[in-house]
Amino acid sequence: MKKLLILPSLFFLFVSTSCHKEIKSEKGGIDVVSNVYFDVSKNLNNIQSFHLSSLSYSGDSIIERIPDADAPEITQQIYFIKDSLCYAIENENPGKIILSDIIKKQKPLPVEKKKGGTLFSQEKIPNYRNRKNLSDTVLFKKKYKRFEINSPWMYTRFYIYPTDTILPYSIYKHAEKDYHGRLERIDSYNKKTDIFVTLQLISRKNWDSEAKEIFEFNHFIKNRKK
Repeated sequence: MKKLLILPSLFFLFVSTSCHKEIKSEKGGIDVVSNVYFDVSKNLNNIQSFHLSSLSYSGDSIIERIPDADAPEITQQIYFIKDSLCYAIENENPGKIILSDIIKKQKPLPVEKKKGGTLFSQEKIPNYRNRKNLSDTVLFKKKYKRFEINSPWMYTRFYIYPTDTILPYSIYKHAEKDYHGRLERIDSYNKKTDIFVTLQLISRKNWDSEAKEIFEFNHFIKNRKK
């Protein structure tokens, strides 16, 4: 009788874990953008928008382009990120950069210590244990799971898109695992300064133009050596 009870339990465990099997996205991009609203309790007109980072990835290799804050069409810095290590790339001619040479010649920086662009951190969301789940909502024709964290000085709301497809970059990986999805938006309101900030991760299928030059040139070099 005990064996009969154990078998259905094992079957249920197998089905549950199979349903949440993660699928890695092999190619694409992520734009990290932010809107900052000042004196938000008075009006929503005092706003500044920032394109913080443009990430393009091929497998586990990431090219990060950091736009200039005042002129987003101008590239301020390019980084090559692989295996939790970061390498600075000179951006005079991206189409001539050989990534394997950069790895050999340049002393890498731990990606957590990279300056500018996206933040890579293993830290958990502050006050995460005291979060409160909210009802699902639809934004930009996508359905999101939500939860909020409220404190005397800050109110924050998190939006997670349910999906098995994971990207090579996430803001808070632990929350994505708990909610079986992708954290794509964070809205924060600072009660003391009256500033409201939105942070969005916008995924795309294609590389940006500079990353495309780098990846395609290195693919050509790799195939030529075979």
